[in-house]
Amino acid sequence: MKRALDIAGALAGLVLLSPVLLFLLAAIPLESPGPALHWSRRIGRDNHIFRMPKFRTMRVGTPDVATHLLQDPDQWVTPLGRFLRRTSLDELPQLWSVLVGEMSLVGPRPALFNQDDLVALRTAGGVHRLRPGLTGWAQVNGRDELPISQKVKLDIEYLQRRSLGFDLRILAVTARAALTGRGVSH
Repeated sequence: MKRALDIAGALAGLVLLSPVLLFLLAAIPLESPGPALHWSRRIGRDNHIFRMPKFRTMRVGTPDVATHLLQDPDQWVTPLGRFLRRTSLDELPQLWSVLVGEMSLVGPRPALFNQDDLVALRTAGGVHRLRPGLTGWAQVNGRDELPISQKVKLDIEYLQRRSLGFDLRILAVTARAALTGRGVSH
């Protein structure tokens, strides 16, 4: 049932949001030289690496690390990128990853390939068995504001509580958070 919801949700999102997607594909390179999409190496189900698309919010040449590890993140984030991050519009290309089965609509957010501490804690908690999500329980409970240990506790809670009803609740809270920009630090 979860996979059917993922496919239906991703298809509906891609179709309904196609004008926004096409506009951003054109606008991003106009504002900042480079491709509109950034393909990030992420940790997927069972700790396999996959390439996850995002709308590019940083300047070309930004080091490939989590934003909070950059010495001065504001020097790298583009003006349009700041808006895309605050509204979570930069995540929309991940609907493709949901459609092809690399991600789910709801699950733990995929770690960067070099976030060894996060991957180790998730693996110890069994979270690595889950398909990563476009949104997740940790994202609706703090996003960038949470320390890694707290994110993992919430990911483990999701693993234990997962159900169709819980996923629908998380999706509803995510929509509200995206509209307000709550929990985004960069």
